[in-house]
Amino acid sequence: MPASEKDTHRALAAHRERCAAFRWDVPETFNFGRDVVDRFAAADPERPALLWRNAAGDERRLRYGEVRTESNRVAGLLGQLGVQPGDPVIIMLPRVPEWHTAMLGALKAGALVIPCSTILRPKDIAYRANHSRAVAVIAAVECAPAVDAVRPEFETLQHFLALSAPGSAAPEGWRDFAEASAEQDGESPPQITTRAADPALVYYTSGTTGPPKAVLHTHAYTWSQRVTAEVWLGLREGERIWTTSDTGWAKAAYSVLFGPFSVGAEVFLLHAPFDAQRELAVLQDIQPHVFCAPPTEFRLLVKQDLSRLQLPKLREVVSAGEPLNPEVIRAWSDATGLTIRDGYGQTETILLVGNFPGIPVRPGSMGLPTPGHQVEIIDDSGSTLAPGEVGDVAIRAGTTPPPSLFREYWKDPDATQKCRNGDWYVTGDRAYRDPDGYFWFVGRADDVIISAGYRIGPFEVESALIEHPSVLEAAAVAAPHPDRGSIVKAFVVLSPGTAASDALVTELQDHVKKVTAPYKYPRAIEFVAELPKTVSGKIRRIELRTTR
Repeated sequence: MPASEKDTHRALAAHRERCAAFRWDVPETFNFGRDVVDRFAAADPERPALLWRNAAGDERRLRYGEVRTESNRVAGLLGQLGVQPGDPVIIMLPRVPEWHTAMLGALKAGALVIPCSTILRPKDIAYRANHSRAVAVIAAVECAPAVDAVRPEFETLQHFLALSAPGSAAPEGWRDFAEASAEQDGESPPQITTRAADPALVYYTSGTTGPPKAVLHTHAYTWSQRVTAEVWLGLREGERIWTTSDTGWAKAAYSVLFGPFSVGAEVFLLHAPFDAQRELAVLQDIQPHVFCAPPTEFRLLVKQDLSRLQLPKLREVVSAGEPLNPEVIRAWSDATGLTIRDGYGQTETILLVGNFPGIPVRPGSMGLPTPGHQVEIIDDSGSTLAPGEVGDVAIRAGTTPPPSLFREYWKDPDATQKCRNGDWYVTGDRAYRDPDGYFWFVGRADDVIISAGYRIGPFEVESALIEHPSVLEAAAVAAPHPDRGSIVKAFVVLSPGTAASDALVTELQDHVKKVTAPYKYPRAIEFVAELPKTVSGKIRRIELRTTR
């Protein structure tokens, strides 16, 4: 057996042993702010916690001791307002340090925290506020008009706190969040005990296939994110991590808050719109040890000139949100010498499957199951499928599910029941395993294309298209056809400077036939300026299917 093959087998064997030996050891009572952040602050209040910059280059730094103090003030403020343990509180803040202190302070107060994106429209805000029965909202001042637009519709929302620019007054009907927090005693933590099993967070799903569902997590979920940080991110105490995620996305829980702070790391925040050249310049300037970005960004980053990029401290590069195309992994590796390690998780979970440090990456693969989770490919009867067979990605939940798994779709028992198949939680994603146990993504169950009897996963078609230099982004969906039932239709965003033409359509079709099985090629191609996406960067194929 060649040396490289031996190393692979040793790495896989070590991972299987690690999974077999893993045990969850969740404490009965747990509060992330009190038991993690405050503990690090007590040991070393000067430990770096947050480094923040904006588009203008302004910079702020917070130490763990300051995060403890500021989150205590937020908890005190909520208590002063009459927010009781279990009361829902909406947090709509962008990538600023106040997002961290508001999240932690609300958890310390025992509130049910509802992180929301700052780009929600008024109807989205009204839905979340009324569905959750929220009593308070902490929002960026730029979100105030959207909130005010539906204020008459709110059934329970009473307290409106706005984060304004320094020196600016809060809008009419709002209280200045920074001023109100500063009035509180930051040295007196709230005397509220939360059990690990108590509700802590509600994330509303990004809704790639329909209206959002409310994903309810307990405090144990915040505890379990240390596994994401240690096992997948490879993040170490005292290191710096930059994750570009929006704060309204559950990925921020993974890699912007709970994961990094679990290991005492420093988080970098950039409050600026995405720009590929700026992102690379900042990456080189701040020199993180771990960098995490969604596939959408990596696809654009590798189109830039990476030849002069110098990243001597960068050790781990990871991506999640959607599968990362093999061509993007190869391009980044060729330019930087670092392999992007893809990971798979959901709003309902922590990281479930990933390419972990020290284990060979198979470009395009989701990776291997995360310790603490029995992840399998199952059929409709709940039976485990053999390698190579496509089925549902599922996690063994049973009567005592892992703490990393959501409790339920809040107030929606039917939706909760629909995602269970016996002892399994069914993710709604389709994949298969290879003989070594690596998972390979096929597509969302409702995204799989059936054409003339063939089952075609959109990801493989999209990956083939992206390998062509004329293609910046691509999405594949099913389009109705009188003879074949459905055909593959691709929506393509062209690289800058490339013109659409019938000749290019033929060229792209021939390219896909060469890269993958010929029957998978897109029989129809439409060139578009952009693809519809969720706030987390996932392609909304449902919109493409309904507008095809």
